Amino acid sequence: MSRNKPARIGLSARIFHPEPDAQGIRSKTLQVLEQSVAQWVTVRDVLLLMVPSVVQDGILMRSNIRLRDYAEHLDGLILQGGADVSPRAYGEEPLRPEWAGDPVRDAYEMELLHEFMEAKKPVLGICRGMQLINVALGGSLFQDLPTQCPGAVAHESGEYDRNAHSVAFAENSQLVRWFGGAAGGRVASIHHQAINRLGRDLAMEAHAQDGVVEAIRGTGRGFVFGVQWHPEFHQQAGIELLDCAPILEAFLAAARP
Repeated sequence: MSRNKPARIGLSARIFHPEPDAQGIRSKTLQVLEQSVAQWVTVRDVLLLMVPSVVQDGILMRSNIRLRDYAEHLDGLILQGGADVSPRAYGEEPLRPEWAGDPVRDAYEMELLHEFMEAKKPVLGICRGMQLINVALGGSLFQDLPTQCPGAVAHESGEYDRNAHSVAFAENSQLVRWFGGAAGGRVASIHHQAINRLGRDLAMEAHAQDGVVEAIRGTGRGFVFGVQWHPEFHQQAGIELLDCAPILEAFLAAARP
């Protein structure tokens, strides 16, 4: 990619809501990005911009700048990981209070996703981001793999980003082509929810040994792709994980001005 005109990539915000009875910064709404995501993307001469959201019922008012304007002026979108997607977004009630997710973030990211898709700009979803794409396109999720899918491999553990398992690429998938015919690899896994019913115009690109969907691809026009794992954590020392550079390169090729 030319250094004279780097791709301009938007990154959705992780939202931390005010904590009850907190003081100082924890009494405020925080919108942040995870450093590892930013570093994984910007090694490719990319201008990365976190796209802010105005929180529902907040004291800030929307300006004339809309999420549509970000989709118009940026070259692509990455939906980063974080809180659960609310089951209410796919027509279910939370089976436990702690699985209720973040409806405010859901609404913001769904609007952002649809604007970039409408503008025919590429979208890459990571972990929650992949689940959000699926739900936004009419799919559903397992609210909790350990209780709803007994026998599933450990998709999360106390080791956090050092928890890993193998994935297999689907036959004739984009992943097989991007990775030069490779069959799969080991990935960093930090999730307890997963795709149940695939959304419209989506195809499975990879799965875990227990059948859990680990990557999806949009089958319509434009680049829409999601991975359930965390490629931004794959360069840590002492653990052999899949080099996900081909996924990033494909996304940036689609975003190239």
